Amino acid sequence: MEAKEYGDKMEVRKTGTTTLAMVCKDGVVVAADKKATMGYLIANKESDKIQSLDDHIAMTVAGVWGDAQALTRYLKAEFNLFRLSNGRKISVKSASSLVSNILQNNKYYPYYVQLIVAGFDDDGPSIYTLDAIGSSEQEKRFFSTGSGSPMALGVLEDSYKEGMTAEEGSKLAYRAIKAAIGRDIASGGNAIDVGIITKDGIKITRHDIGK
Repeated sequence: MEAKEYGDKMEVRKTGTTTLAMVCKDGVVVAADKKATMGYLIANKESDKIQSLDDHIAMTVAGVWGDAQALTRYLKAEFNLFRLSNGRKISVKSASSLVSNILQNNKYYPYYVQLIVAGFDDDGPSIYTLDAIGSSEQEKRFFSTGSGSPMALGVLEDSYKEGMTAEEGSKLAYRAIKAAIGRDIASGGNAIDVGIITKDGIKITRHDIGK
């Protein structure tokens, strides 16, 4: 988070993150670093940038942490209401559309976030990327967000293979985030979170850096 004062106004901004998601043959892999920054200060080395929204959908967050927390609470409530009203879980595509609509409706007072919505439903594994004003795109292979994303994308472009398993993908995701941490000053922390989303649910594991 970076704060700059202009007269009576205070501009507050949080920057620095690396998150990613990739589609595998048996699920989706998501991963993120743990560092939260306030300008040149490391505010937190244990920030959870992978948020479980339901038992089959997760979201990675880059941007202002307060906005991400508020949006996560909002979406969890909406997904629960959908389940109660319809007797079924919301699909990943519908979840992405809902997030897109929320962001678009708030574009004049936006949530300062860049998101990846990832999940597994009847259509299999899928990921969607969204910006702060609601643009939504489905990614067929992988995507990365945050200040360290160029380094992570370089690793993914080099090593991602169609048809790889989620277990293989989790190892690649760790490598990609670690590469970003090694070169991006705003990415880091004590560990890397890696999540696997399959038909059986979401499992997020912590991996200490260097181990």
